[in-house]
Amino acid sequence: MEAARARARLNAAIRAFFAEAGYDEVETPCMVPAPGMEPHIDAFQTTFVPEGGGPGRPLWLHTSPEYAMKRLLADGWERIFQLARVFRNGEVSASHNPEFTMLEFYRTPGDHRTIMADLEALVERGARTLSPSGSTKVRRPGGELDLAAPFERLTVADAFERLAGIDLPACQGDARLLRQAAAERGVPMGPEGESFDDVFFRVFLERIEPGLGVARPTYLVDWPVSMAALARLEPQGRWAERFELYAGGLELANGFAELNDAAEQRRRLVEEQALRARLGRPAYPLDESFLEAVGRMPPAGGVAVGLDRLLMLLVGAASIEEVLLFPAQGFVNTRSHSPR
Repeated sequence: MEAARARARLNAAIRAFFAEAGYDEVETPCMVPAPGMEPHIDAFQTTFVPEGGGPGRPLWLHTSPEYAMKRLLADGWERIFQLARVFRNGEVSASHNPEFTMLEFYRTPGDHRTIMADLEALVERGARTLSPSGSTKVRRPGGELDLAAPFERLTVADAFERLAGIDLPACQGDARLLRQAAAERGVPMGPEGESFDDVFFRVFLERIEPGLGVARPTYLVDWPVSMAALARLEPQGRWAERFELYAGGLELANGFAELNDAAEQRRRLVEEQALRARLGRPAYPLDESFLEAVGRMPPAGGVAVGLDRLLMLLVGAASIEEVLLFPAQGFVNTRSHSPR
């Protein structure tokens, strides 16, 4: 019960923050003709059946409102946010639920740096709102975490050097070189033939992520080009203008300076479509309305924030179950529902 009340106060603080910053709140459809193409995320599929008869039409519950919100940017909206219910099939853990709340916001003109500034100010506001004393400090396993802005900025290359002893630029995107460097540092490796991204994330989960956002939140910036996702590249093309936010052992957010090159966006989605097929996952159709809009979108920054995880951080919860009234674990474990 107390966590639900804290959520309501946090949502009100979020809406007040964005109103003061000149953002408009928007709503986009939950059922979409094409979900996100991320290789390791699966969407729930349903079918629209016309009442008068005729063939059914496949639809998916959105895994993110990103495509629709970028269409709004292309149509002239400048600052928008959404508290969206989103859905990802199969995700159940201490920090995952198949239905969860995502805070997503965009601004134009802008880039990843302007979004990072807005996000850290928002997180600080949330901390002060939920603290009885108005403090920015929260308790996490291992010590105290201060959520006062500004947050630490750390490049991916510097994180690999500092926390794993690996010179990532020297690996030149080569899986063999990164695998060799990781093995020399004692990082357990998977089977031969893994891609650069596979080896990267083995090192990341083993050595990097546990050291991020310990005393204060950390923005991990400047990602390898192969992990650009929907981000643009910096002018020299050496890294992607992407960031992730870590705090108290939780990944809270993933944001970009948004790609607005329609041809490049199509190339990336086709590549991800093929990768999904190779992994034995459904290869979703391309969202042509989104691709058309990308080419009209002005320079912008945007971010997706796991609101349930942020609430976990602010109230000191160890599991997402503690901040949801009806967590999915209840479906599996038939756990009785009781107020808390």
